[in-house]
Amino acid sequence: MKPVVIFGTGDIAQIAHFYLTHDSHYQVIGFTVDQEYLKQSEFCGLPVVPFEEVEKHYPPDSHDMFVAISYAKVNVVRASKYEAAKSKGYHLISYVSSKASTWSGLEIGENCFILEDNTIQPFVKIGNNVTLWSGNHIGHHAEISDNCFIASHVVISGGVKVGANCFIGVNATLRDHIAIAKSCVIGAGALILQDTQENGVYIAQAAELAKVPSHRLRSI
Repeated sequence: MKPVVIFGTGDIAQIAHFYLTHDSHYQVIGFTVDQEYLKQSEFCGLPVVPFEEVEKHYPPDSHDMFVAISYAKVNVVRASKYEAAKSKGYHLISYVSSKASTWSGLEIGENCFILEDNTIQPFVKIGNNVTLWSGNHIGHHAEISDNCFIASHVVISGGVKVGANCFIGVNATLRDHIAIAKSCVIGAGALILQDTQENGVYIAQAAELAKVPSHRLRSI
């Protein structure tokens, strides 16, 4: 097993370092970012090198990489860095938490980040560069395409197909056997009952401030 270099020095990179260090057999030995974002020489006690020169410090024939950045621009930024790392010859590792519930035969791509308390039922297919934050339900025969980011406590029912580059917010619910078109944003708490449109943004109605203040409520 090759040592791992993490792309990124933000919160998600710090979290990736924590999970890989405490819950995997991988050894993280350094970080890398684009030269223009290189503001520090160390992160999490490890060296940070410019991505433009990363192969000089950590050659791809003896090191793997993990791209740990967010869903910015509907995952386009993470996707571009994933492709850039592959073009340099790096193998991109995936992490599945030991506290996630999965079954044998799970199909999962490269550079996936699957955190604790995810329940992934049989016959699920997950593409490359997909993040499943903690506590989601991924129903049987669901398919999640490349470059998606699924926030916490999302319910993706059986047979759902999620297109590439989608973002699905916390507590969203997708009914069974629908298709989420590529590059959709599904807002927190949204209930999706039918197929969506490409590049669609679906937002749940937010709670409103009541006219009565809390100290005047009689039943709480």
